Amino acid sequence: MTNGIINVYKEKGFTSFDVVAKLRGIFKQKKIGHTGTLDPDATGVLPVCLGKATRVCDLLTEKDKEYEAVLLLGKKTDTGDISGTVLEEKEVSIEEDVVRHAILSFVGEIEQVPPMYSALKVNGQKLCDLARQGITIERKARKVKIYEIQILEMNLPRVRFLVSCSKGTYIRTLCEDIGGKLGLPSCMESLVRTRVADFTLDQAYSLSEIEKLVKENRAEEIVQKTDVVFKHDPAVMAKQKYEKILYNGNRMKPEFFYDYKEEYNNSNIRVYDEKKNFIGIYKLDRERMDLKPIKIFME
Repeated sequence: MTNGIINVYKEKGFTSFDVVAKLRGIFKQKKIGHTGTLDPDATGVLPVCLGKATRVCDLLTEKDKEYEAVLLLGKKTDTGDISGTVLEEKEVSIEEDVVRHAILSFVGEIEQVPPMYSALKVNGQKLCDLARQGITIERKARKVKIYEIQILEMNLPRVRFLVSCSKGTYIRTLCEDIGGKLGLPSCMESLVRTRVADFTLDQAYSLSEIEKLVKENRAEEIVQKTDVVFKHDPAVMAKQKYEKILYNGNRMKPEFFYDYKEEYNNSNIRVYDEKKNFIGIYKLDRERMDLKPIKIFME
């Protein structure tokens, strides 16, 4: 079984589940999971976890993301993007500075109402499934963070921009809300996810590229080790005489490690054995003054 993470370039027309299904065939294993839904019309970065790395799927889903989007003013659809049924159209006659000011005003903590056409579940049902049945239900606004918006190109009624945001941010909703602030119907014309945590677009592989490399027995070139997700956390190595305790998944005392520092007390810590095998993520229990395992990944 292959364990690790692949930075997949999701192409247009594929669902995130389609990507997982395809990779299960390529790697001939079932234990594969994606790290956050991308709409079929959207493209870009989709980290996919293989084998034991599926334990970090939820952690990657929680990470910040970056998107390049095109906002189309003057047109509203039922899905919030250009693929939907047009509900309203209006001529756009507005100054660029007014549009720029409105877009940048969304930087910071904002509230969004999730769109009906989304994979979010309410009472066990996906909103998009209800929407396809013509059912609309009330959704609670949720707080999300927009860290930065860069306007890349403005050619009204279109605006191309780059947005860095927290998990749970819907760019379609952002486009609609920008239009609302301007008093104009609006929708999202295109979307590319350019980054998830440290996984970037320029390092992503298409399914055909992945399939070719796997057939050539070169999968190790594209499958990243699980600990890449935690590379910003400090790392320590366990002393060999305590490895039996380590391998059993038990708590470890700070003195069981070669290079433990007091400054690590407030951090998640990457733990390795002397052979440099990644064991898992630990954190100090201040009451007991030992390190308890948070997630174990050893083979």
